[in-house]
Amino acid sequence: MSRRRSLGPKKKLALLLSAATVAGGGAFVMAATSNASPPAATTKSAANSTVCQGLATALGNNERFIADQRANPDAQSQARIANREAVIAQIKVQQEASGCAVGESAQGSQPAQPEQPAPSQPAAGGQEGQAGQAGQDGQAGGGAAAGEQVCNGSTVTLSGEAGAPAASSNQFPAGTKLKVTNLDNNKSTTVAVTSVSGSCVLLNNAAFEQVREPGKFLIRRAVIEKVG
Repeated sequence: MSRRRSLGPKKKLALLLSAATVAGGGAFVMAATSNASPPAATTKSAANSTVCQGLATALGNNERFIADQRANPDAQSQARIANREAVIAQIKVQQEASGCAVGESAQGSQPAQPEQPAPSQPAAGGQEGQAGQAGQDGQAGGGAAAGEQVCNGSTVTLSGEAGAPAASSNQFPAGTKLKVTNLDNNKSTTVAVTSVSGSCVLLNNAAFEQVREPGKFLIRRAVIEKVG
């Protein structure tokens, strides 16, 4: 008949302490692993993301508009600036949601047309002069005839403004109707200019949705026509 060896009190205590040490070490490793910070998400910039470039351009256009209003203020400038500051705040929210660098701005994607000298004689039939008639808020109006393509080579982005489909421009006065066609998907929208911006044409959110490609905030290949 075999005899079992019983462990003494000291050996039992030593074994219990060893087990507790191992379990505690494992718990520490698990806690350290679970508390480790996840790798930081890579922030995209306008240089390597079409979405980020579109948002940066929209931000830059609004910043340029505010700068123009501050440089040439009138009775409505403060209200316009407050509106565009709210638009900029919304664009920054979109930049963060899209993983873009928040506050990244790209101005001058659609440079203003240089002012041309006035003709020596008035144009026949009441046609607008080379510099265009004075538009809303002191901006130069477009001298193009209805149906003529304008803003050649311009990219189109959004102003970030809400409301019914509309456009803003530094070339055309309020009431001008512009047709914008996205050549990448052949979608078009015809909208009226309702406000001033720092570019030839900016579409508000509703108008941009009608011609955009999913996930993009910039139309690189656009045809813009003055239709009324």
